[in-house]
Amino acid sequence: MAESRVTSTRGTGTDLHLDLTGGPGGKGVRAALMDALREAVRSGRLTPGTRLPSYRSLAADLGIARNTVAEAYAELVAEGWLTARQGSGTQVAERAEPLRPARRPPAPPSRRRPRPAYDLRPGSPDAASFPRAAWAAATRRALTRAPSEAFGPGDPRGRPELRQALSDYLARARGVRTEPDRIVICAGFAHALRLIAQVLPGPFAVEGYGLSFHRGLLETAGADTRPLTVDERGARTAELAGSGATAALLTPAHQFPMGGPLDPRRRAAAVDWARATGALVLEDDYDGEFRYDRQPVGAVQGLDPEHVVYLGSVSKSLSPALRLGWLALPGRLVDEALAAKGERELWVGVVDQLALADFLESGGYDRHLRQMRLRYRRRRDQLVATLAERAPHIGVTGIAAGLHAVLRLPAGTEDSVVQGAAWQGLAVEGLAAYRHPLNPHPAPDGLVIGYGTPPDHAFGGALDTLCRTLPPAE
Repeated sequence: MAESRVTSTRGTGTDLHLDLTGGPGGKGVRAALMDALREAVRSGRLTPGTRLPSYRSLAADLGIARNTVAEAYAELVAEGWLTARQGSGTQVAERAEPLRPARRPPAPPSRRRPRPAYDLRPGSPDAASFPRAAWAAATRRALTRAPSEAFGPGDPRGRPELRQALSDYLARARGVRTEPDRIVICAGFAHALRLIAQVLPGPFAVEGYGLSFHRGLLETAGADTRPLTVDERGARTAELAGSGATAALLTPAHQFPMGGPLDPRRRAAAVDWARATGALVLEDDYDGEFRYDRQPVGAVQGLDPEHVVYLGSVSKSLSPALRLGWLALPGRLVDEALAAKGERELWVGVVDQLALADFLESGGYDRHLRQMRLRYRRRRDQLVATLAERAPHIGVTGIAAGLHAVLRLPAGTEDSVVQGAAWQGLAVEGLAAYRHPLNPHPAPDGLVIGYGTPPDHAFGGALDTLCRTLPPAE
């Protein structure tokens, strides 16, 4: 059996494998070649209009005589499978249709609700605002100057260019004190949290309101999660002393979902607890770059880099599709985190790492953040103004930073509002969805409204639908 890899010359080219099983002699090989080409057309691997290799190229690839290829092409032209024109070479005929799979019976109707017309759930940035041109330029520059070794087996620490760029940026913009050797690149926040869960035994103290997905990651790793009370000043970190936890997962810059920053005294109390007990604070800085009506709140990690693990990503600032995050670790945890990650990089692509390093160093990241702060602030202001005009009885909190707000609802109305919104094609989430199941405090009724997801042209319609679903004033 002979096998060849043939490159088509239509468009950018595709690879085609031909298996020849004919016996010796021109006739057997020619027949096998014709059968292989017919099969490639029937199956759709060679589509109508695809230009085939020249006689000489295909003969050289297959190790057969040029005349054998010429005769096979000629017969397939006569049969209507191929066409040949002077100056255009040999192509698959436009009428040579591939075989179609047999019709399947129609699938039963889905029980899932149709995709909502509007989405005001929190957690995502505006996908339409991804800086495509600037990212493409950063990628080109990074690839041009990348050393050849960058395209070999990956280092689980991540590319040194990105770790250096992150060390500089986080120090400047977030007050993080770290070095490139203490940074480990991950495939987003969830991957970073999984690594921590493999390194630390738990139990983990978590905020009484937060993402169930994050709690689930810790619990899947075998660790208990114990809720801390959350109020308008953030988590009550004084409760850490009696929690028995070995680590505390907090969102100090912008509590998710309630929205406020962690009170300075509570920040200090969390660090004091970690120092006194040998525990760790896990700082989830998920949207610390976005603030509107307040001064920047620096990272807790800057208070004590040896007792705080800083976790960040580009999921809110750029796109969750990039799958880029990082850990800034105490020195004693670096080797353990790398052992949990593995000997080679299996998670994060090198090209995106190089591109983000360039984006940070060139100032493109800062420019993008400034543009997005203005855009998200306009949306936040539009949300607040619309509610003040059409539903002034609905309180709005947590709006000084981030990409979401909390709407306070009359008692007993949350479930009906969420269901009513769904029937009108609007996706929203109630505050109860974020309450820890062991949180002893009853959940107030409310909605967590994300104003990052809808594109600009759909935001007004989303707010109109939201206002129609809110309960009237009593």
